[in-house]
Amino acid sequence: MNGSIDILMTYLRVSQHMSRLFRSHFGRLQLTFPQALVLNVLGEEGPLPISSLAERTGSANSTVSGIVDRLEKLELARRVRSGEDRRVIYVAVTDKYQSLRERAEANVGGYFDSVLSTMTAEDRDMVARALLRLDEALLAKERAGEQFEEEEGL
Repeated sequence: MNGSIDILMTYLRVSQHMSRLFRSHFGRLQLTFPQALVLNVLGEEGPLPISSLAERTGSANSTVSGIVDRLEKLELARRVRSGEDRRVIYVAVTDKYQSLRERAEANVGGYFDSVLSTMTAEDRDMVARALLRLDEALLAKERAGEQFEEEEGL
């Protein structure tokens, strides 16, 4: 199973499994996956400006701004002006999110840990290295400005 189509199909199946898992889990928490991703970044890294949050999640500023609007309505995040530069606005999580995070991590983390625990340490390490290499290869293509359509002459 070394052919590029085999690798692609396996990657897509794994992505679908993960998407279903996370969509189901975060749906029970009344969150979308993008909302959960933004909250996770903020929970791990602390308050960030929208631009940094967009960069960390691989999204556009306008997309993240809309997500933050919805998170504010849910009282899970809030915008805070910088004390040093009033023009800079940070996004921070709320105490309500901290409570939700404890429940969310236990379920998702526990499930994913149980999946990974069926693999040897060497296999987990191999998967991590392979995913990192794939990410690096995709980023290199993106940075080079190469698109599928351009390569195929479409």
